[in-house]
Amino acid sequence: MQQKPAAINSIWLGLILTATVTAAYTGTMAEVTKASFESAKSAVTLAISLIGPMALWLGLMKIAEVGGLLQTVARALRPVMVKLFPDVPAEHPAMAAMIMNMAANMLGLGNAATPMGIKAMQELDRLSGEKGTATNAMCLFLAINTSSVTLLPLGVITVRAAAGATTPANIVIPTLAATILSTTTAIIAAKLLAGPDSAAQPCSLQGPDDEMPPDAAPDQLHPPGLTGRLFIAAMIVACAVGAGVQLSRQENLSIVSTAAFDAVSTWLVPLLIAGFLIYGYLRGVKVYEVLTEGAKEGFTTTVKIIPFMVAIFVAIGMFRASGAMEIMVRALSPLTELIGMPAEALSMALLRPLSGSGAFGLMSEIVTKDPDSFLSFLVSTMQGSTETTFYILAVYFGSIGITRTRHALPAALCADAAGLLGSVLICHLWFA
Repeated sequence: MQQKPAAINSIWLGLILTATVTAAYTGTMAEVTKASFESAKSAVTLAISLIGPMALWLGLMKIAEVGGLLQTVARALRPVMVKLFPDVPAEHPAMAAMIMNMAANMLGLGNAATPMGIKAMQELDRLSGEKGTATNAMCLFLAINTSSVTLLPLGVITVRAAAGATTPANIVIPTLAATILSTTTAIIAAKLLAGPDSAAQPCSLQGPDDEMPPDAAPDQLHPPGLTGRLFIAAMIVACAVGAGVQLSRQENLSIVSTAAFDAVSTWLVPLLIAGFLIYGYLRGVKVYEVLTEGAKEGFTTTVKIIPFMVAIFVAIGMFRASGAMEIMVRALSPLTELIGMPAEALSMALLRPLSGSGAFGLMSEIVTKDPDSFLSFLVSTMQGSTETTFYILAVYFGSIGITRTRHALPAALCADAAGLLGSVLICHLWFA
């Protein structure tokens, strides 16, 4: 039976054609032409800039996999994950990779979350019986990823603190509430839209050797002796002492201070990297060799996603340059103002699923002008509680060559809408 084209095909074509038609009426054809070339160039530049982080984090994930950390994490959260993803074997590496991606998103570690998410997609693809078609598990994971519960929107808080907001961290609770709402919506939408999963292989047909790649054999693991363990212990103690010294030099230890949030955002990633390496070393993993082996996957994966990123970036760039975005904002403003969403916030709401950097720039501009206003509070919450949906779908599906995305995009857009509307409602209640 001939399969229907995915929703993203129609949306992508619609963006291109709408931009072209709009430019014909607004006289912005030159800007659209320029944007098409610049957007294609930006997509490749961004992809190249991803090679380093992708190689590093996929290498760290390889250490965690060989050392058995992924399986340990999967076992710990098995009850919840099995209910959400019944088609994925309980201790498959995909389970732990998805968990680590979600945890990184919760902490605002975007650079770490993307490689972990791609690792999860690659593992889910191993369970797919029909290459190029998204499984129900992939669609649900992408929907959750685009709506991930956020505990600490560190980037937004840092911008608010730098702009001089009286309480830069007061968006934490509204952001958490909005992302809980959007994630719940994502799960419900993905489950309701999911049909028969013809692309997934039945788990019962897989033996233990097919469910997960084996860990390194015991004779390949060489745990350190007493000297090595003492060295690690000394390093941990030295780091703790150094942290204590830095804290003692701070005059204001308030959690809402700029220094506090800068410390969290700058310490978290190095400690996470060191934690992976220490775990692998103590387990006996040859950390350098395994990391470099895993890093090779990062390079090849990044090259594979370039065509998908170019397609998405060009469509979005042309749409914005044509003036279609401004026309849409003006047309929808009377409706959104009825629910208390200012026109500036509507621009943010429409831009956020399309361009992460564009939305962040708009949010920063609004916050800088008036950091303590309701508009600033609202766009900050929106930035912290929504994701760049089209970018995520392009990168994650592109990394494994998925062209038939099935219900992933509709479910993700439902989550986006819930997050944005939830942000408006919660901010009105909270700010008042």
